[in-house]
Amino acid sequence: MRWGPLFGSTFIVLCMTLFQWKKLNRNQKKEKAAFVSLTILGWLLMNLLFTFPNIPGPTEMIDSIYKPLGNLLE
Repeated sequence: MRWGPLFGSTFIVLCMTLFQWKKLNRNQKKEKAAFVSLTILGWLLMNLLFTFPNIPGPTEMIDSIYKPLGNLLE
């Protein structure tokens, strides 16, 4: 496992969060919750792709679902 991309992405996400957090007002609780949840989700997906680069994408799942249907209709 390569640790450089993991630490680099974590550093970038932390810098981005600290920079953007100052711009959000104190009474914007829903916006802060959405920002935190989307940032964590993006960070997790990015680190999964760094750790397992051969993960199949969503288009491969759609192809596996609809390919039998396409063969049936031909």
